[in-house]
Amino acid sequence: MNVTVIGAGLAGSECAWQLAQRGIQVTLREMKPEKKTPAHVTEDFAELCCSNSLRSDQLENAVGLLKEELRRLGSLILSCADATRVEAGGALAVDRHGFAALVTEKIRSHPNITVVPGEVTDIPEGEVVIASGPLTSDALAERLQTLLGAESDLHFYDAAAPLVSAESVDMDKAWMGSRYDKGTADYVNCPMNEEEYDAFWQALTTAQEAEVHGFEDKMVFEGCMPVEVMARRGHDTLCYGPLKPRGLTDPRTGKEPYAVVQLRRDNADGTVYNLVGFQTHLRFPEQRRVFSMIPALHDAEFLRYGVMHRNTFLNSPRLLDRYYRLKKEPRIAFAGQMTGVEGYVESAASGFLVGVETARRLMGKPAVDFPQETAIGALGLYISNQSVTAFQPMNINFGIMPPLGYKVKGKRNKNAALSQRSLDIIDQLKEEVLP
Repeated sequence: MNVTVIGAGLAGSECAWQLAQRGIQVTLREMKPEKKTPAHVTEDFAELCCSNSLRSDQLENAVGLLKEELRRLGSLILSCADATRVEAGGALAVDRHGFAALVTEKIRSHPNITVVPGEVTDIPEGEVVIASGPLTSDALAERLQTLLGAESDLHFYDAAAPLVSAESVDMDKAWMGSRYDKGTADYVNCPMNEEEYDAFWQALTTAQEAEVHGFEDKMVFEGCMPVEVMARRGHDTLCYGPLKPRGLTDPRTGKEPYAVVQLRRDNADGTVYNLVGFQTHLRFPEQRRVFSMIPALHDAEFLRYGVMHRNTFLNSPRLLDRYYRLKKEPRIAFAGQMTGVEGYVESAASGFLVGVETARRLMGKPAVDFPQETAIGALGLYISNQSVTAFQPMNINFGIMPPLGYKVKGKRNKNAALSQRSLDIIDQLKEEVLP
């Protein structure tokens, strides 16, 4: 009835919490504060290294459904996120420091969790959950490589967006609002006309990149692509991506601009904003030069520049089962981005499932087979689907869930129906799943 969890990120913290809530004694191994990765700043658990947004909170969106499933089933990460949320229209964004501090407090105060600091370089005996994340230390990665063989030798690169101070944004050249005026006016919208955008695009596509060993555009995961890489794919590519003006009417002109850069609140006080979709690996001086060409950011104070870091993930369809357990050695399970789930909420969901199923197995209870009709189940079944030949990290989406079997007019209505089907199943499972 003892489990070692390696890593106190989103997945590891959620996993440890679910185990502990079910009476399992957990040893949580976390290398901070003794050792940090280049992407980590604080000593807290569940530190958000990239955006402070957990993406859409609407049930017409698959990640909104996944959040609601986790809420109903007692997720630590979702309860802490809801408690520290900042306004972000239809998205769930959090005060990153308040969120991490709350998760840390909950974990450290749980009587069934013992936190042991320091780097883990080998796989402990007994039941183990490896949630060491996309920045797994070299020593542990080498040990995993020996255990798993060449099938684990996969990696991609992730990027974090810059942060600017709110007071340095020129609001004479920007306005507050949300797309299609949905929800509250939470985003700072920084418009550009065609001439301004063209100059910005030219500078962005020719700016100097930071040296990243082994970096190639083809290795960049589509869901977290650096803005300069996206820009190089075509002059107007950004206008259909993070800079799309659709649904954003400039109150000064009554028209949609040619392009719009959105800033999202990064803390509860509203003093810090991040550039939405501006993950980058440009050199720091180049970031200041190029991003200051956005008219509203001509005098922007950059509180943090974008950074690039390595991510590592497994060839999970060959290695893991639907419960994220290692097929050839089931005492070892994995959770988080290392498994090939992409995104904060998806990582938490994997940790949730591993925690619940490991606890049930140790207590002699049968597994709860979350079906593919649920977002939690669909993720576990996707990463363990052996028919997936060219495995890449995956955000939750309705495409990996079974269709309804009947027609519903309109995409939003169809997605809402898919979500309702899933939540009906979750409500039936709640009594069995909850501790």
